[in-house]
Amino acid sequence: MRYEISGTTMQTVAVDLAAGETLYSQTNCMAWMSDNIQMNTHTGGGLFAGIKRSLSGGSLFITDFIAQGPGHIAFAPRFPGTIVAKRLAPNESLICRKETFLAAEKSVALEIAWQQRIGAGFFGGEGFILQRVTGPGVVWLDLSGELVERDLAAGERLLVHAGHVGIQEPTVQFSIQMIRGFRNILFGGEGLFLATLVGPGHVWLQSMPIMNLAEEVSRYLPGAGGDGSGTAGKVAGAAVVGGILGNLLGGGD
Repeated sequence: MRYEISGTTMQTVAVDLAAGETLYSQTNCMAWMSDNIQMNTHTGGGLFAGIKRSLSGGSLFITDFIAQGPGHIAFAPRFPGTIVAKRLAPNESLICRKETFLAAEKSVALEIAWQQRIGAGFFGGEGFILQRVTGPGVVWLDLSGELVERDLAAGERLLVHAGHVGIQEPTVQFSIQMIRGFRNILFGGEGLFLATLVGPGHVWLQSMPIMNLAEEVSRYLPGAGGDGSGTAGKVAGAAVVGGILGNLLGGGD
């Protein structure tokens, strides 16, 4: 198996498979493939397994892509961002935010990861349920915006807006702490809490959480009533959203 990640803000990962090799992804991730790739969509271990996966931000079904001969397949995320490729050793795991998993070799397990602390689950921005991928094999993960990686030494603390935490090694502890200072809370615009990452371990941070993008776009959408409820309002709203996304993706005028 060989793979190549292409693109800048809207990346794809293209994989060349030998006969018999299998990849799997969540639904609606495959971009293109050669005609000798066989698809097999299923719940990935039964209905209960599919429900657990959907609770962690995944899809109820997954699709296996099996090469009947030398084949080619590509996957693309739904949002602008960065694809992270990681070759996991046997029993090596990563903890990921919701909707991060893109595709993997069949030998990689995708499971639920629970927040260990009540405060982190309530106030950490992602709830109690995350995703865990465990090797052996190659996994491709999708982060929003640009990617920043940090190695944390034992006991080193990093304060992060929770939406910017993308992936972390299991050795990194995740908790939350309240922002200090009355004026910071009222006027700082960062909310009440920040995520606290404590080493040792490696973390992958993302520059543009999808929730931030959605909130920014929603400010320009017409309201439910008035002019925004008609066709002209919808067209105008779509034009505004298109312009915003065009600027974010580096488009022209």
